Amino acid sequence: MIRFFCKNKKGFSLIEVLVATGIFVIFAMGIYSGIQFVFKVVYNSRVRIIETSLLNEQIEIIRNVAFSNIGIINGSPAGVFDRIVSTTRNGIDFTITRTVRNIDDPYDGVIGTGQEGGGECQDPKIEVCHSNNTLCIADNALPGHLEHGDTEGACGGSPAPNDNQPADYKFVEVSVLCDHCRQNNPVSLSTIVAPKFLEGDPTHGALFVEVFDSNADPVQGADVHIVATDTDPTVDFTDTTDNDGMLRIVDLGSGINSYQITVSKIGYTTDMTINTSEAIPNPIKPFASVVAQDVTEISFSIDKVAGIDLSTIDLSCQPVGTVSVGVSGTHFWGTNPTVLKVDESIVTNGTGNYTMNNLAGDNYSFSTPSFDIIGTIPVQPINLLADTTQPVQLILGTKSTNALNVAVLDDATDQPIANANIHLTSAFGFDDTVVTGVGSIRQTDWSGGGGQSTMSDNTKFALTDGNLDFTGSPGDVTLEIVGQYYASSGWLESSTFDLGAEPTYRNIIWEPLAQPTETGDDSVKFQVASTSTTDAGSWSYLGPDGTTNTYYTTSNLVLNEIHNGDQYMRYRVYLSTVSSTYTPTLSDVSLTYTNSCTPPGQAYFANLANATYDYTITASGYENISGSVDVSGYTLEEVRMSSE
Repeated sequence: MIRFFCKNKKGFSLIEVLVATGIFVIFAMGIYSGIQFVFKVVYNSRVRIIETSLLNEQIEIIRNVAFSNIGIINGSPAGVFDRIVSTTRNGIDFTITRTVRNIDDPYDGVIGTGQEGGGECQDPKIEVCHSNNTLCIADNALPGHLEHGDTEGACGGSPAPNDNQPADYKFVEVSVLCDHCRQNNPVSLSTIVAPKFLEGDPTHGALFVEVFDSNADPVQGADVHIVATDTDPTVDFTDTTDNDGMLRIVDLGSGINSYQITVSKIGYTTDMTINTSEAIPNPIKPFASVVAQDVTEISFSIDKVAGIDLSTIDLSCQPVGTVSVGVSGTHFWGTNPTVLKVDESIVTNGTGNYTMNNLAGDNYSFSTPSFDIIGTIPVQPINLLADTTQPVQLILGTKSTNALNVAVLDDATDQPIANANIHLTSAFGFDDTVVTGVGSIRQTDWSGGGGQSTMSDNTKFALTDGNLDFTGSPGDVTLEIVGQYYASSGWLESSTFDLGAEPTYRNIIWEPLAQPTETGDDSVKFQVASTSTTDAGSWSYLGPDGTTNTYYTTSNLVLNEIHNGDQYMRYRVYLSTVSSTYTPTLSDVSLTYTNSCTPPGQAYFANLANATYDYTITASGYENISGSVDVSGYTLEEVRMSSE
């Protein structure tokens, strides 16, 4: 008998192999990541030890230099050290930054606080009370001090003694940054260095630079570049403003109109002093002077940059490319003659677009030599706010020898008035009437109460959460008083507005923009909902980024383009306060939009004569207004109407 034996040879399936491989890879990656983390910690510790050693070395070098030589080359105080140097240690590159400042110790008086030995300020200086200290300041510095809470006049006593030699000692700071270590913040070390004997140079004076934004708030960390080539010593250095937006330099060589100052900050506009020249014979801010044993105060205004997205189109909404456009603002460098900060000519691209960046908040106007501007969206001049990008459309038509563009605005809100009838006549028989394009929807009263779905009564709205008072002072919405105190927050939802076919949403604005500071930041804010059908079901309220997570505030009034084309809209207003005894107030809300390419609140008259024309303007809800205008070439006339 022959017997056959079969061995059971069982192996691993493909799934088992894959699972085992995956587990091994995860385990191996964990070990690798752990090793990498340890190496990174060890490397960073090594870099920090080297940086600390460099700091100690630099401080010891500075301490062993004569006091008069401690300073930055071409800086104030002047000295023998470069501000920025590079070095290599253990194969690693480092950047060393040195900062040296003169310190005016209040023990022996502070420069600019009074006359030597006390007493009243000497002409032309005036007294202000600043943090319980009486200061003597220049007359042109008074508005800035008052805006920051100081009061004119002494604090109740004589000014503190004026320190005519304010360079009491020096503050030294050294920072080290590894060039290629992905190090975000440098390592710093600071010290105070004092002289052995008496202080200061009696032929030197002080320069105080104040930097604020368009809201008169101090700008911290602004770079102040100071250059003077005809002083002793010459200077060419950059320093930064403190938390109060101030840079106080207390030991500079005297010189009349010697100091060129440029103030800048990343993401901000630039302001500067300007030397008298043929191009700018009368600058409003000439080079600064420093007077021996005195203080010169000079202020600068910078703010976050803004932009304009400009497009040139025709009445059919088709782009008009390669158009030369003149752009001008209202801020200027000099007077007699006026030299504007922005006065330039740009050319749109083939699709009629041009983006202007790094602009300051200002009012901007546009012109073009090849076309008539039938209207602009929004109405020009364009009020460009800091830290915003404003879309602007120029609607262009055939060039006329003489033409008139009339912009009709609400006198209280500056918003364009829709459906205003402009009747234009002349002594030689001209007679024509044009209706302004669709401009804006507006609500100024909510005392009619809620429950109105579609807007028909301008005193009513749709919904509220019950925490708002809209009848106590008709025309105003405030937080409801609960007991003796205001509710902390509340909201109100408008009725549905019909904007017509395919509207383009532009801006939302309300009054008053300024609210009591006690109510906190953004105590009045909005969201907007839109739909293309009358039966919306539910409304999705969105903010400036097109989501439900953000709100329109006074710093962002441009409506998101996500709403464009939606015929029906609602707004929701949110009121809040951080103080139970103060409430924000809403008295007026307007939303600007356009239908197709009709400019809001504007009417255009072409092919006119070079002559004087009379006009009468009527609009529902407004007082009639009449006037005359001299038409010569392309003429832009702005008319403001008052509510009845």
